[in-house]
Amino acid sequence: MSDTSSPDLKPLLNRIADALDRLAPKAAPEPDFSAARLYRYDLDPQRFVPAPDYALPMDLLVGVERQKERFAENLRRFAEGLPANNALLWGVRGTGKSSMVKAVFMAMTQEHPGLRLIELDRDHLPALPGLFHLLRGRAETFVVLCDDLSFEEGAAAAKTLKSALEGGVEGPPANVLFVATSNRRHLMPRGHDETKGLIAAAEDAEEQVSVSDRFGLWLGFPPMDQDTYLEAIAHYVERFGLTVPDLQTRALQWSQLRGSRSGRVAWQFIRDLAGEQGRTLPL
Repeated sequence: MSDTSSPDLKPLLNRIADALDRLAPKAAPEPDFSAARLYRYDLDPQRFVPAPDYALPMDLLVGVERQKERFAENLRRFAEGLPANNALLWGVRGTGKSSMVKAVFMAMTQEHPGLRLIELDRDHLPALPGLFHLLRGRAETFVVLCDDLSFEEGAAAAKTLKSALEGGVEGPPANVLFVATSNRRHLMPRGHDETKGLIAAAEDAEEQVSVSDRFGLWLGFPPMDQDTYLEAIAHYVERFGLTVPDLQTRALQWSQLRGSRSGRVAWQFIRDLAGEQGRTLPL
């Protein structure tokens, strides 16, 4: 057997060790959450990308007062270290689900400056357990937001999310609140996989539906009725000092052309009016 302590072998062993060090992946730097309050989580490379503060104030979100109040109360409890629930915000598109989350979050940071929000792309959902591990035990408290969540790819992603929210043997991180928005209450896929048998398909469906049970707080966002839509328009017009003599007629025509009434459609109408009148908006 060769003597690895031989002087002739030491330079060779040192060169091999140096080569292995160069080949080994570098450890990810320790996250720094002092640069911003909002972040996007990227995977290639793994990093937290700072984002500007969200500018939309809470009071501009009209027609979702109950949802704002309930979500804010849950977030306040979490920020104060009290029991709080992961939240699922569901409803038709354009009703202000993700806008409300960010607006309420920004308002809450005035009382709790240690709060941070991290946006996770739904395609990166398999990285959620690793993200929770990175955040666990840090001094900050985190809202992890996954926008437009659904399980088009089947039950595997649903199992990943269930596992992350349950936390395995460690339990879920006490300093992380998970929030998802979805167009569907039960996060179900649109289609049915005809390659699977009825039993397998039913099991997958049950797996996906059961994910919703991991959210203790459900907030529904129904379509806007005409009165609420016009109320939102009037609120924006007053807030930004716009002058529109035929406001209701034009607002309704705008919604008819788009085939829907929502907070998003109302805001797009206001942007069009402001541009028409040569006015700038702060948002």
